[in-house]
Amino acid sequence: MFFTISITLLGLLVLFLGSTIWIGISLFLVGIGGFVFFTGSPPFTILSNILWNNTSGSTMMALPLFILMGEILFRSKISENLFKGLSPWMNYLPGRLIHVNIVACSLFAAVSGSSAATTATVGKITLPELEKRNYSKSLFIGSLAGAGTLGFLIPPSMVMLVYGIVAEVSIGKLFIAGIIPGIMLATAFSGFTAVRCMINPELAPMGDANYSWHDRISTLPLLLPVIFLIVMVLGSIYAGWATPTEAASVGVVGSLFFALISRSIDRDTFWEAVMGSVKTSAMIMLIVVGASFLSVAVGYLGIPSKLTQYIGGLALSKYQLIFILSIMYLILGTLLDGFSMIVMSLPLALPLITAAGFDPLWFGIYLVIMIELAQITPPVGFNLFVINGLVGEDVFKIAYYALPSFFIILVIVIVITLYPDIVLVLPNMMVK
Repeated sequence: MFFTISITLLGLLVLFLGSTIWIGISLFLVGIGGFVFFTGSPPFTILSNILWNNTSGSTMMALPLFILMGEILFRSKISENLFKGLSPWMNYLPGRLIHVNIVACSLFAAVSGSSAATTATVGKITLPELEKRNYSKSLFIGSLAGAGTLGFLIPPSMVMLVYGIVAEVSIGKLFIAGIIPGIMLATAFSGFTAVRCMINPELAPMGDANYSWHDRISTLPLLLPVIFLIVMVLGSIYAGWATPTEAASVGVVGSLFFALISRSIDRDTFWEAVMGSVKTSAMIMLIVVGASFLSVAVGYLGIPSKLTQYIGGLALSKYQLIFILSIMYLILGTLLDGFSMIVMSLPLALPLITAAGFDPLWFGIYLVIMIELAQITPPVGFNLFVINGLVGEDVFKIAYYALPSFFIILVIVIVITLYPDIVLVLPNMMVK
């Protein structure tokens, strides 16, 4: 009976997701089907409670605020100034301005929280410049596809917010836990770029640019708005001065202030930012609430506990379990967006992970990195679509360019699995 119910619900979910029905609505329909056909519980009474519980908390308010901050930055001159400020400092490294892709994505990720926004914002500035300078297309597009995923790992992160809400894990600790893996990943991207260009300098030609130390120092003020926002948003959370929601409010005010003084925002642009954040927030909340409803239905049917008992009976080691979950997430990543991957898989995966002895905080960072892989995995890789819109290249060709980044991210997954303290050391220091 357990397997019959599980296969029925899974089949319905695959059927709906394969159609033109929205993901959030598909989750609602499968949840209602589970209640109606397999339990005697009233689905709509339960749904009303879930709608209130999942949307009325103060933590959920951080989500639209961080999205609004990213939308404002996306439409302002801050990203353009970021390229101008970083270029003189990166030009002397092997790989030269390709490192601007990586560093700019890292910095913008620390104020936007979105992988797609990070990729689009940095890409619209750097890609035309790198193409004009005859840099290797495969290298600079691949570096952007990989580095753009840092928008999910380097805090603040929309995906971390959703994971923290669904898994009931401290969002502040999640943000802190993402710092070291984020720096490791950015360093690995830059290291790979430098080695490739040392082997073949023609991938990043010298060009005519020749920057003096005066040029480098004079461009530092262009970086100050982003650095100020990082310090204000993340610093206030780490210091315990503000909750993620309050820090997000500070970020919105700060980004609006810098957009105004740079004269890169007007009434129409601000309204576009507001409407963009409303649409994105509504989409994410619909998925979160739909998945929460399906999770409750699955819980009523006892599927998580029975599945946990079944897999527990297989006597898998903790690393065998992670290997199986990694395969599952790689497959899911070809079909679903990151938010759906979290809320759909967590009710089943989290009990297994905790039973195996893994820390839910560590698992959150592991899951975020697996979602980064999904961002550059066709056919539903959002970063691939963003870059496709910027350069017009075929999505599968962009995915081929991003293959080195894919394997670099996989290596980081293996490293943090073998050495989980890399993720947990900063949050544990925070507790002490």
